[in-house]
Amino acid sequence: MHFGDMSHLIAADPPAGMADGWETRRRREPGNDWVVLRLRSPGRVRRAVIDTRFFKGNHPARCSLRAVDAPGDDDLQASSPEWPLLLPPVALGPDQVQWFEHQLRDVGPVSHVRLDIFPDGGVARLRLLGEVEESR
Repeated sequence: MHFGDMSHLIAADPPAGMADGWETRRRREPGNDWVVLRLRSPGRVRRAVIDTRFFKGNHPARCSLRAVDAPGDDDLQASSPEWPLLLPPVALGPDQVQWFEHQLRDVGPVSHVRLDIFPDGGVARLRLLGEVEESR
């Protein structure tokens, strides 16, 4: 986090400006920025919406999503780079809402999702749509 808090990603309202999103600083060392989010209820993700509104010259070039079903609170951050790819790396455009459906892989029910952005930049919102897993 640099200019915006990662909790803005899941805000209910549409973004009001760049300060209302998650923006990271320019990275000088190897690696990329990422965040792990716990879903309200475990389920199958059928559509991902990545919103880069207001990020015109500072949006990430691409992103990916990894997901896992982890009912316990194990060390999720340490294991998250190895989670199955829900959304392989995709290009992101500036200042737009982008929907991903056909690009998603069926990884089964998930409870946590990791959003990776490459190399760095700003994302206003992340929405994951699907079905709640009723068998829990």
